[in-house]
Amino acid sequence: MVSLPDDLLRAVDVEADRRGTTRSGLLRELAEETLRRRSAHRAERMAEISHRTEAIMGHGGNVAGLVKSTRPEQ
Repeated sequence: MVSLPDDLLRAVDVEADRRGTTRSGLLRELAEETLRRRSAHRAERMAEISHRTEAIMGHGGNVAGLVKSTRPEQ
């Protein structure tokens, strides 16, 4: 069970009708797509950070500084 504001629920219903699916089907599709993109983005960021730190072996170095410098702005 999910609670949504009435205006958002109407927009979901309109989009579901437009796509020829159900409300649940649309919400499932959107959730899967969002989580898939988030996972891909995280993998890209991890690869980028790993590339920057290829010279760092094991523990030590300025790992905390590197994590802070690559953290997305909020």
